[in-house]
Amino acid sequence: MTHVSHWINGEIADEKSGRHGEIFNPATGLVTGTVAFADASTIDYAVEISKKAFDIWRHSSLTKRVQVLFAFRELVNTHKEEIAALITAQHGKVLSDALGEVTRGLEVVEFACGIPHLLKGGFSEEVSTGVDVYSIRQPLGPVAIISPFNFPAMVPMWFFPIAIACGNSVIVKPSEKDPSAVMYMANLWKEAGLPDGVFNVVHGDKVAVDALLTHPEIKSISFVGSTPIARYVYETGTKAGKRVQALGGAKNHMVVLPDADLNLAADAAINAGFGSAGERCMAISVLVAVEPIADELIAKIKERMAKIKTGNGAMGADMGPLVTLVHRDKVASYVAAGEKEGATLIVDGRKLHIDGGGFWLGPTLFDNVTSSMSIYKEEIFGPVLSVIRVKTYDEALSLVNSHPYGNGTAIFTNDGGAARRYQNEVEVGMVGINVPIPVPMSYYSFGGWKNSLFGDSHAHGSEGVHFFTRGKVVTSRWLDPSHGGINLGFPQNT
Repeated sequence: MTHVSHWINGEIADEKSGRHGEIFNPATGLVTGTVAFADASTIDYAVEISKKAFDIWRHSSLTKRVQVLFAFRELVNTHKEEIAALITAQHGKVLSDALGEVTRGLEVVEFACGIPHLLKGGFSEEVSTGVDVYSIRQPLGPVAIISPFNFPAMVPMWFFPIAIACGNSVIVKPSEKDPSAVMYMANLWKEAGLPDGVFNVVHGDKVAVDALLTHPEIKSISFVGSTPIARYVYETGTKAGKRVQALGGAKNHMVVLPDADLNLAADAAINAGFGSAGERCMAISVLVAVEPIADELIAKIKERMAKIKTGNGAMGADMGPLVTLVHRDKVASYVAAGEKEGATLIVDGRKLHIDGGGFWLGPTLFDNVTSSMSIYKEEIFGPVLSVIRVKTYDEALSLVNSHPYGNGTAIFTNDGGAARRYQNEVEVGMVGINVPIPVPMSYYSFGGWKNSLFGDSHAHGSEGVHFFTRGKVVTSRWLDPSHGGINLGFPQNT
């Protein structure tokens, strides 16, 4: 049994409230530790330390910041297997998925290493006689990151490398379900030479979240989670005068046109639908088959599903358990609802049996799903793939565009004109063409449309740099020093 407490001012900080939560190993169902739950006074302390550290860190040179970032990058890369093992032990995803998660997070660290170029302003000489104008970008102050359970390393790394590189101090509130990956990286920041107090970690539930959302010294909130909570975070944070980026839920559609390579499409559906047990906001949960290819495509998917090995993520399985018993039961309830509403259950993941404990649900496939069913309308966040049959491209496009979520989508086709039309017409923030999970590279920005994002800024990339800085424009006039500071008689117009 281990106990996870907070990381404040470069060291472990014990929680005095006595409140805590349990940490499970999802593959065994056993409690493996506890995690402290912060009260308002702990949040106040973390913010106080963060503010003091910001006053120093903001004046650190860009050279110093880059040196720390490069050192942190090397340390994470050296210890990525250990971080991945922590993720698998507390989240349940297989080790290859966990390692891929850390690798994608590292890409943002590498992007942030180029911060001197990204923070360059503009300069215009002689906008008026003897007058110059230039722009600069400055850090915000203490910023907060509230991250989800499904990517305990990658999602925080969408935000904190850029925030720190820009000169801010950071408080991360990771998911209480799998808090250890962020704690491990806190130690690596210290080893990399980041001053104490610039990177802090607090754990907890709604008490901690609300304290961060309303604290007057927290300047911005970055959040990833379900749409109802994202909306709450956005409304509460902005009401408190904060800059907020709140990334919400998804219902990602994969449209397969009749001319598509069906073997490629079937492989993509397997990987995007059941990877990480479907617990990712970029998972494909709806396959839109444009007839007459549905029967053949479903047969290929079913054949591949039979080969998926579900088991302990640390022991060579293809798909691991769900994160908690409560979540497993919730996903199973959607399977039952789909049956009741009239969908055809092709593969029933509830029939999976694995000896011992663990929060298991196997890959599940529905056919003949309609847009009125709950398994189509709502985010399930589990290994459940629904097939909707349509007759035309226009019907498929209308289906995607009418859904309230707009996070990611994909189209599979060999017709370049159809693909180009789809990328132009679809009302979704991230689009894949023969790519099932269109997660942008770090130098682009991640985020959806509609109910998948609240706020004006997406994560990482150039939008991330702008989110974690404020623009300032300076207009200046200097008198000629050779005349004792006396104006030479130039017109004083502005």
